[in-house]
Amino acid sequence: MNQNQVKGTAKDIAGKAQEKLGEVTDNGTQQAKGMAKQVEGKVQKGVGNVQDAADDTARDADNAARDANRNADRH
Repeated sequence: MNQNQVKGTAKDIAGKAQEKLGEVTDNGTQQAKGMAKQVEGKVQKGVGNVQDAADDTARDADNAARDANRNADRH
């Protein structure tokens, strides 16, 4: 899990709490801010997911290249 995933999850949770507080206090502004924070958190977590996937792909490609070199050296 990378920093964007952690921060995104935290923003999403904080946004849910802020939205709920807005509902309880009948404060539409707080509800809207909470909903916006949730969206921001989901986007940031998505960026982190893409970063992880790119890192995994790069690692897999590097391992495949090493394996190919080892096999070529054996022949």
